[in-house]
Amino acid sequence: MAGKKSIELFYDVVSPYSWFAFEVMARYHHRWNISLKLRPFFLGGIMQASGNRPPAMVPNKGLYAMVDVERCARYFDVPLVVPKNPAELMFEKGSLKAQRFLTAVDLKCPEKVEAVSREFWMRGWSRDEDLSEDSSLAEAATKAGLSQQEIQEYLGRLKDQDVKDRLKKNTDEAMELGAFGSPMIVANINGKKE
Repeated sequence: MAGKKSIELFYDVVSPYSWFAFEVMARYHHRWNISLKLRPFFLGGIMQASGNRPPAMVPNKGLYAMVDVERCARYFDVPLVVPKNPAELMFEKGSLKAQRFLTAVDLKCPEKVEAVSREFWMRGWSRDEDLSEDSSLAEAATKAGLSQQEIQEYLGRLKDQDVKDRLKKNTDEAMELGAFGSPMIVANINGKKE
């Protein structure tokens, strides 16, 4: 393990750019000799606290972003298909419930967070399926290999204080490190976060 660097990926499944970073990190962390820690956070909280505005709120930026995510999807070989109504996915329904589910998984079985995260992105950003209903989260978690018992446990924990606190902690820590959007990649080098 000597020389191995630690990377933290702060992300929200509502963000297509987070999906690209996630897939690159998941593919190459062994080759790059890094340990990867997935850190689900809440992008809505980051945007509000940082004063940032979503690309859709700036007309030219919004148009560019949709073209750019398609370009990035091809480049990174990620099966992203822009949903019919991305604003509904990102702003109306949002990702709070999905991020809490990921946080509940992370608290008990962090080794399963990667598969569940990927399935959440597949639902919202590849198949244009719902990501806000319990049944939608359960379908994605089933595809990610979680048992029905695990799924019911994690769904039952969405309002638990320790889950809320962990998600808030991840969000607050990302803000303290300078986050203004998603993803946020932090390298831990010689005891210092960069």
